Amino acid sequence: MSNITVHELKQKLDNNEEIQIIDIREIHEVDSGNMGGLHIPMASLLERIDQVEKEKTVVIHCKSGSRSQAMVHILRKEKGLENVLSLKGGIEAWAKEIDPSIMVY
Repeated sequence: MSNITVHELKQKLDNNEEIQIIDIREIHEVDSGNMGGLHIPMASLLERIDQVEKEKTVVIHCKSGSRSQAMVHILRKEKGLENVLSLKGGIEAWAKEIDPSIMVY
């Protein structure tokens, strides 16, 4: 399974599980609202692979989930990182279902 729902992520965060959140959106997208994760634009993620935690669950998100799903596929297949998950529905789903204070653009 390479996806995690917003409700599953919220539960893990509420349980204080060790999770790294990586936002792969562009800077202008992040400026409109974010979840407080590490920002690494998608185009830079493979160059900055050393910043991806190896010992904890890593949740990668974008706006809707399509870019993060593609990046998770690459990280799993090409880099062997089995600990990475894509946030299903992206920050749009997070804003709609968990935190309506985040502005969706």
